[in-house]
Amino acid sequence: MAGIIADGVVKMLLAAAFIIGAARLGHLLGVSAWLMVISGVALLIGGGIEIRYVRSRPLPTYTRLMVAYDGGWVLAALAGLLTAWRGSSAGGEVWIGYQTAAPIVLAALLVTATPV
Repeated sequence: MAGIIADGVVKMLLAAAFIIGAARLGHLLGVSAWLMVISGVALLIGGGIEIRYVRSRPLPTYTRLMVAYDGGWVLAALAGLLTAWRGSSAGGEVWIGYQTAAPIVLAALLVTATPV
């Protein structure tokens, strides 16, 4: 359970960084500040739900969802890097887009999962 809580806390810390540093981080990643804020809010929701349901959802459910989330994160990061390496300015958008959608999907799946 400690790992699940830590994962949720990391999402929430990343959310705070995205929201607080939206303009600067957005500039570095080539995305607009508003997208950074929306992504931060999505991460905040995802991390909060992850922590909230830690005692009421089966650990195997969490394990599967966290593996899928992190696997998607790696693929999104690689796709973003490859896009940037090929000269496109959309690499940051690919990565931030994943950071916006995936936590909401994770949260929805946890909320609808069968309780323990």
